[in-house]
Amino acid sequence: MLARIERLLLDLSVFAIAGLGLLITANVVARAAFNTGIPDAIVMVRELMVAAIVLPLAAATAARSHIVVEFVTKMMPARLQDYLIVFGSLFGLFALAPLIWAGWREAASTLQSGTFFFGELSLPKWPGRVVFLVGLSFCWLRLAVMVAGDLRTIRAGGHLDAPETAKDLLEDP
Repeated sequence: MLARIERLLLDLSVFAIAGLGLLITANVVARAAFNTGIPDAIVMVRELMVAAIVLPLAAATAARSHIVVEFVTKMMPARLQDYLIVFGSLFGLFALAPLIWAGWREAASTLQSGTFFFGELSLPKWPGRVVFLVGLSFCWLRLAVMVAGDLRTIRAGGHLDAPETAKDLLEDP
């Protein structure tokens, strides 16, 4: 189930990127050809960037595709490498917790107050805040599931192997 949600979030981020491309292109063409622009394009680009960056975090985490520097750890025993992976994941859980808390407070405050961006379209602020909260929450959840699975693997005497590709994790069984 979590893999399906991650796939949905990944697909939504792809749509956000496509929307960014179309919006920026349309705005540039409108400025060049008609000496006008799309109202509140900057606000829409900023909000779409949040979706494009935050929504695929859970899928990247599931694929263990975050940036790593492993030239030192590759010289260590496999068992120690496994414990370092779990330590890094636990550290990530603790690092994401205050961001999720702040995201929750901001989303709740924005939803409650009904604030909006000042501009021609008066776009609401809540969608970007909610997208941020959803993306980080599912990343945290995936990280927690991975820590539990990694600890089970280590206790069973196995070794943690990175998946071949993100596609392997996001395919439905």
